[in-house]
Amino acid sequence: MLTFQQLLPITGGDLVQQVQDRPVVHLLTDSRKLSQPAGTLFFAIRGKYNDGHVYLEQLYKLGVRQFVVEEAKGLAQLYPEANIMQVKSSLQALQAVAAWHRAQFRIPVLGITGSNGKTIVKEWLAQLLSPDELVVKSPRSYNSQIGVPLSVWQLEANHTIGVFEAGISQPGEMTRLQRIIQPTLGLLTNIGNAHDEGFASRQQKVAEKLQLFSQVELLFYCLDHELVQEAVQAEGIRSFTWSRKQPADVTIESSTTAGHKTIVAYTYQQEKHSLAIPFTDEASVENALHCLAVLLYRGLVLAEIQDRMDRLQPVAMRLEMKEAINGCYLIDDTYNNDLAGLSIALDLLASQPKRGKRTLILSDLLESGVPEDKLYAEVAALARAHGVERLIGIGPTIQAHAAKFGSNGSFYSGTSGFLSQFNPDQFRNELILVKGARVFEFEKIVHAFQQKVHGTVLEVNLDALVHNLNYYRSRLAPGTRLMVMVKAFAYGSGSFEVANLLQFHRADYLAVAYVDEGVSLREHGITLPIMVMNPAADSFVKMRQYNLEPEIYSLELLETLLATASPGIVQKIHLKLDTGMHRLGFTAEDFDALFGLLQKQKVQVVSTFSHLAGADEALHNDFSQMQISNFSKLAAEVEARLGYPVLKHILNSAGIVRFPEHQLDMVRLGIGLYGVEATGSEQEALQPVSTLKTTISQIKSIRKGETVGYSRKGIANTDKTIATIAIGYADGYDRRFSNGAGEVIIHGQRAPVIGNVCMDMCMIDITGIAAKAGDEVIVFGPQLTLVELARRIGTIPYELLTNVSTRVKRIFFTE
Repeated sequence: MLTFQQLLPITGGDLVQQVQDRPVVHLLTDSRKLSQPAGTLFFAIRGKYNDGHVYLEQLYKLGVRQFVVEEAKGLAQLYPEANIMQVKSSLQALQAVAAWHRAQFRIPVLGITGSNGKTIVKEWLAQLLSPDELVVKSPRSYNSQIGVPLSVWQLEANHTIGVFEAGISQPGEMTRLQRIIQPTLGLLTNIGNAHDEGFASRQQKVAEKLQLFSQVELLFYCLDHELVQEAVQAEGIRSFTWSRKQPADVTIESSTTAGHKTIVAYTYQQEKHSLAIPFTDEASVENALHCLAVLLYRGLVLAEIQDRMDRLQPVAMRLEMKEAINGCYLIDDTYNNDLAGLSIALDLLASQPKRGKRTLILSDLLESGVPEDKLYAEVAALARAHGVERLIGIGPTIQAHAAKFGSNGSFYSGTSGFLSQFNPDQFRNELILVKGARVFEFEKIVHAFQQKVHGTVLEVNLDALVHNLNYYRSRLAPGTRLMVMVKAFAYGSGSFEVANLLQFHRADYLAVAYVDEGVSLREHGITLPIMVMNPAADSFVKMRQYNLEPEIYSLELLETLLATASPGIVQKIHLKLDTGMHRLGFTAEDFDALFGLLQKQKVQVVSTFSHLAGADEALHNDFSQMQISNFSKLAAEVEARLGYPVLKHILNSAGIVRFPEHQLDMVRLGIGLYGVEATGSEQEALQPVSTLKTTISQIKSIRKGETVGYSRKGIANTDKTIATIAIGYADGYDRRFSNGAGEVIIHGQRAPVIGNVCMDMCMIDITGIAAKAGDEVIVFGPQLTLVELARRIGTIPYELLTNVSTRVKRIFFTE
């Protein structure tokens, strides 16, 4: 057991204060993920968007008593019971601790890197090796400078092999990860264009990735990647290879598709063999061949390899949040169940605002290698630490340890037993985490909880949303606050879910259009300050009840607010100024009357702001600069008349990009958060957040001259194959996409709309595309962007995104 005193020589740090030489059990880098304060060591890391030192006080109040910091001035006095160590870099200290921990174990460790497929190959190898080994692996995609140390920290004495992935985005990073993982074996998946921008050339990227394998006994890779082959030969790394094109240790002679399998014929040790891979897509086949090479090298008999391959399952790369029955929300994490993955999923559960019971549906944890008594005691402690109020345990082993979970648990020997007694009325307004190993078929439980599914869904990528948030944050000067727009159902993406993520990532303010939107956010546990941009005259009492802050833009509205004021309560408001948009707002001519009213009442002006009319287009730059100049003068007069400073803001998403010198006290982020860069100049820096999907309902063949749809607007100029898909203008698919103006994507190929878009469906021309009823259809997403679609029908991306109907189910996911 590592203790605080031992950290000094490991990290080269300076001891600031040691009250007691406590054991180090848990490593923490994110204050929001604290679960067990006793034994936790917090590393205050200064990152690009955040500074861990800001959260020392909060963690100390929660019981953490061990800290690694870069700035220690005054901390001993503030935290008299804490052990404190000062280092030059908290990140490097974390990595040094993990490297020391790794060095305590003399077991094989397989390090995996590459441009694509790292996580899937890691998950599959862990599954394929588990009958022979007690495997420790990276949780999910923990392959970064922080993720790798946290992964390696999981190593315990009972493990017999480690499988860890490593990812990099620039030179110099892999050497640090190599020192932490210290792999004895290596596997390079492939080299693609991911993170090319961080390297001078593809050759430099290959050379950097190979740093992970500088000390390995053997490297597994595919000979067909020429740059990799040249670099490996130059480095003289001993290898075990496979190839489709040339002789290798495993030579692939042919591969053919048979139903849902790919039959691979290969030669190994001069003998011909075949293997049935339970996938047909090229990426999965390549990933499976990497795994085949490892299993052959380990000497598994061919029948055993085939048996294990037959049991491979697709890897769900993401946690999904879905609306469920009776006001419940479901966190779906049903692809595996190990202790590290459980901890990550519980972090997500605990990060959601309290809206009812937190429920955990959990299967047996398989092949952990940890004695059952210890394992389930730790599971019970994790559940309690993350606020789980009801636990449903499924499986004979967790059922045998029911006593460890207290009185709030119910237990079943299997999934069928739970479903046979499932009563939907027993679950209301709960947040439910479903976490189970594949063999328990928890997808059946997810199906039982889900609302009836309309065939069309909007998938919202929360990781992309965070990326976009951080991109705009990176453009802000220190101290500039961030207000984020979540009006119009968060631009169609889902107000509560987006607001909760923004709260988790510490946005300063939210803004909604109407009072009901703000009330809903409060009822879902959102505590951030919320500005209401279009308050109704009869809503001020409700706004005070829910601590909402109105935008005041006219004397009439202010008079109504003041007439409903409650004695002794100071109402916070935001003053809107009209600087040239001529939509809403006060002008200089209103100021005498405005401040005459304000001086008589208990009202606090929190901010004053205006709106740029043309920041998205360079041709309006002079007008925008004029607006900014006018606003600065008016805002100065506002502060002078009030006698106190207020927050000042005028930049929207486009303004943040185009006028960075005018950020003032706060900026307002809207459409940019959702992946659309309004000026068009920085679109590549953003990631698309939403993907609208539907399905094929039916396929028909029509002859030349026949017509399709209402008013017979779709006319077949040749014999065609058409498909009816489950989306129409009632779902938000604009009727202007009729008759070829719109396209969708099926199996990577574009298919135009034929005929008029109907209320609940439309028809598309799939001539030449192999498809069947039930196949997925992409309406918009990364391959068919909102920007392109908006241009096709002469509108803006905002309209397409906000038009997606609320009857379209939202699925939120994070990897």
